[in-house]
Amino acid sequence: MLKPDTIRQAYAAAAETYAAYGIDTEAVLEQMKKIPISMNCWQGDDVTGLEEQGGGASGGIMSTGNHPGKARNGEELRADIDQAMKLLPGKQRLNLHASYAERFSENVDRDRYETRHFRRWIDWAKARGIALDFNPTCFGHPMAADNLTLAHPDERIRRFWIDHCKASRRIAADIAGELGQTVVNNIWVPDGMKDMPADRTLYRRLLRDSLDEIFAVRYPAELVVDAVECKLFGIGLESFTVGSHEFYMGYLAHARADGNDSLMLTLDMGHFHPTETIADKISSLLLFNSHLLIHVSRAVKWDSDHVVISDENLQDVMREIKRAAAFDRVYLATDFFDGSINRIAAWVIGVRATQKAILAALLEPTERIREAEQQGRFADRLALMDEARTLPYAAVWNQYCLNEGVPAGSDYLAPIAQYEKDVLSKR
Repeated sequence: MLKPDTIRQAYAAAAETYAAYGIDTEAVLEQMKKIPISMNCWQGDDVTGLEEQGGGASGGIMSTGNHPGKARNGEELRADIDQAMKLLPGKQRLNLHASYAERFSENVDRDRYETRHFRRWIDWAKARGIALDFNPTCFGHPMAADNLTLAHPDERIRRFWIDHCKASRRIAADIAGELGQTVVNNIWVPDGMKDMPADRTLYRRLLRDSLDEIFAVRYPAELVVDAVECKLFGIGLESFTVGSHEFYMGYLAHARADGNDSLMLTLDMGHFHPTETIADKISSLLLFNSHLLIHVSRAVKWDSDHVVISDENLQDVMREIKRAAAFDRVYLATDFFDGSINRIAAWVIGVRATQKAILAALLEPTERIREAEQQGRFADRLALMDEARTLPYAAVWNQYCLNEGVPAGSDYLAPIAQYEKDVLSKR
């Protein structure tokens, strides 16, 4: 266990080192408190959801593993989220999917969901003073069995999903009104085909028209900020994804021409080619869009949604946000699910890794690096970039945890193990 005095001593030395590079670590620690992470609820139950039909995941989504202690209902899931959040410094939000409605055997389907079906989530968030984000769930349902929803040629099926997305936006607006905090409402659909389609234009036209109807009602930006999420492919969707990156880039321009200036793009770190990272896309998108949503994930060979660690891909993303001075314009939400390890540990590892990457980016001596570049001193630029990677940000992180009253280093593992013994093992 790390001792507070040891943490303080290491921090004092680190602060002195950073000061030599012109970085005020105290100012950075204050900035960290203002950058929230929206933690994904679906890690806690392997994307199963709380609906009685038990649709589970589909549409290219798959959680693997069967570690003991999976949450079986809303009360258990919220208790597990509480335990995870106790071990996280800074601000958190909770990212909620519509499939986590609590209907209590009421005969109502997703196209008719209302705010009351999320009452327990709203009351839970209100009691803790945290914000909720929301997502329509266009997968894990009999009406999504053939991997077409908003782009389905069958008008009856398409209507079901249009109505579901409309209902989700109404619910998001109600949640924002009750909690007094803006809700990010993200729409991702799994629509696509395993093999080559004969008419790509048809499906993309249907998706465009469905989205137009969904977004026809404009909610105040202080209530709802909508996002659309692109993807390269999924399991069973290897040849064609309707909502590609190019489609949604075009749709943003289309929506803006129609007067919808608040719609934003979602970049998921696992939704692109295996050798393609999203870091380079951030500055381009922010030049032409006021906001951006990033789903923090870790792809291993494909969009496998591994638990996030503070690897180079994640560090690159956070550095680009910092260099664009855009942490107030970029929403950050985790999106991973792993049933092979303790699910609370997965949450904590992933969110803390995201926060550590943010901290490391904020501690980068960006102005000195930029100055070297502007003066044509490219060797100095490279040297400073490399040095920044090995500066003692871990000592600053541990001080941040100490300040926030949460375990530093890996000391969070002990309370998770105790919770597994006391609670999870008895499920």
